[in-house]
Amino acid sequence: MEPTGVETPLLDGVVDGVVDYKGRQVIRSKSGGWRSAYFIIGVEVAERFAYYGISSNLITYLTGPLGQSTATAAENVNAWSGTASLLPLFGAFVADAFLGRYRTIIIASSLYILALGLLTVSALIPTSDCDNATPCSPPQFQLYLFFVSLYLVAFAQGGHKPCVQAFGADQFDSNNPEECKAKSSFFNWWYLGVCGGPIMALAVLNYIQDNLSWALGFGIPCIVMGLALVIFSAGTVTYRFEEKVNEKSPFVRIGQVFVRAFKNRKTSPSSISMEEEASGTLPHQGSKQFRFLNKALLSPDGSKEDGKVCSPSEVEEAKAVLRLVPIWASCLVFAIVFAQFSTLFTKQGVTMDRSIGSNFEIPAATFQSFISITVVILVPIYDRIMVPIVRSYTKKPSGITMLQRIGTGMFISILSMVVSALVEIKRLQTAEKYGLVDDPNAIIPMKAWWLVPQYLLTGISDVFTMIGLQEFFYDQVPSELKSIGLALYLSIFGVGSFLSSFLISVVEKTTRGDGWIADNLNRGHLDYFYWLLAGISTVAFVIYVYFAKSYVYNRANT
Repeated sequence: MEPTGVETPLLDGVVDGVVDYKGRQVIRSKSGGWRSAYFIIGVEVAERFAYYGISSNLITYLTGPLGQSTATAAENVNAWSGTASLLPLFGAFVADAFLGRYRTIIIASSLYILALGLLTVSALIPTSDCDNATPCSPPQFQLYLFFVSLYLVAFAQGGHKPCVQAFGADQFDSNNPEECKAKSSFFNWWYLGVCGGPIMALAVLNYIQDNLSWALGFGIPCIVMGLALVIFSAGTVTYRFEEKVNEKSPFVRIGQVFVRAFKNRKTSPSSISMEEEASGTLPHQGSKQFRFLNKALLSPDGSKEDGKVCSPSEVEEAKAVLRLVPIWASCLVFAIVFAQFSTLFTKQGVTMDRSIGSNFEIPAATFQSFISITVVILVPIYDRIMVPIVRSYTKKPSGITMLQRIGTGMFISILSMVVSALVEIKRLQTAEKYGLVDDPNAIIPMKAWWLVPQYLLTGISDVFTMIGLQEFFYDQVPSELKSIGLALYLSIFGVGSFLSSFLISVVEKTTRGDGWIADNLNRGHLDYFYWLLAGISTVAFVIYVYFAKSYVYNRANT
């Protein structure tokens, strides 16, 4: 069964603006579309398998073999996750300004394989014996090699992540009605593939890491990434590559608009209005926003010489990027909430009864797979049932607007924090009932299945907000900045992870002793922290709705 939006047979024709791997014009029926997208989605599934094979159980490795406290480990995980989510800005800059998306993906994948190999080697170094009375004391060399390898993984995925998704979306022609629908569908199926990788990682690798070997648990992702590079390379002959038509870098063009607008900051409003009327190329409502940038249309000395003024199209590019900032900022709290499932949710699970039968115990990190399972189930329902029904009323290719989709997920994330707080209250009451408050290593007689609702709500919010953000930041930036657009989306979660780390640090310092986030969670109050996040999320949601209502899309049909 193929995804909704698969292109129907069309007249064989040349696709404008793209070339094949040899620089030749491409024929629609022989290039791009789903035939290329399958290769690209496949490599992303493998990359997500590798990434979540490291990140999902990282807090367990830090608090186990590396002997860190819960709060320190959570801060380190958030710092690494934040770095991994911010580095795509650098990778996207390199791709869009210098190497191109395809070559950046090849180089980043090779670096990924090297980093995972070094991570595996670090786990093979023997550590001192650890028990409850004696903390772990790993060799300094092991610590250095582990963290260098870990951040090399972050650096590699920083080049991989924004380019692969943008390159996949590039395989669909927005000017063709059928391929335009397919592109909107692509983002849904892309995220389904992105969640398929973590399901396999959480189901298999977490068990291997907890029960067999950390070295094997890190080594398998290395092998998978090697296979992924082969898969991606195999699709080269089918790919569409963007044809370079403007020699001036998009970063230079947009930067010049801000610089020249600043230089002309004292220009009179009447001069700007006259120049706008003369240009006649600021056609839609969005041109009325950020009118101070229209000062870049003039030169300080009033001359019209080329090189001294920016063109109307360059000004519109700068406005398009600037319009994204309020949406970007108002989504940061969603990213803080998102950071909790791989840290504090997992630590909750460690304290609870995870047994199935008498001989098998589910790794705490494996419960994260319920997020991916939710996405895998809901994406086809959303794409094949909800979107066509809503589309028949709204006449929009994606059913609801991208900002409406993002806002829906943000509201659901508030509910996830409320449920998380209620479950934690129940867990603390159970610990007190059985006299286990002072035993940090005790397994509380409360099934870990109680955590499933908060994971499911996180997955539902992802289907709306995560996919909506991906499509929004790809669609609403200038054509030459698609990688940067997706890097901006990823940077939300990078900054959100750092903010989560900062918030945990503040909470830890202001609730000293048996604080909210204590090493002994039975003495802590994670429920207070979850209520705090629910409150902050509510405020952020109201701010988001305000900015979303005033946002002007680049195209009316979005």
